[in-house]
Amino acid sequence: MKKIISILLLGLAVFSLGFNRPALADAAAGGAVFNANCAACHAGGRNLVQANKSLSKEDLEKYDMHSVEKITYQVTNGKNAMPAFKGRLSDAQIQDVADYVLSKADGGW
Repeated sequence: MKKIISILLLGLAVFSLGFNRPALADAAAGGAVFNANCAACHAGGRNLVQANKSLSKEDLEKYDMHSVEKITYQVTNGKNAMPAFKGRLSDAQIQDVADYVLSKADGGW
């Protein structure tokens, strides 16, 4: 019985590690994409063009943008002064940067 439990726990540990590593890689990739393409206007989660529309959790919630889907849409298509990044960034890069922005907003930048 102990052997079965040990095998199950080992399997669970391996399974968990397999799913946690890509998330760390995606966070690093999202940070790199953000720094290369977004930080000029959004350094530290601020907005240098429209200061009242920062990337803070409060502002994202206020403007109904607090989701990966909405951030992905905004980055892909742009709006007002923000350029569209469709064609400039891959879908994976846009997804990574959206994940990054949301995680940073939730963490308080």
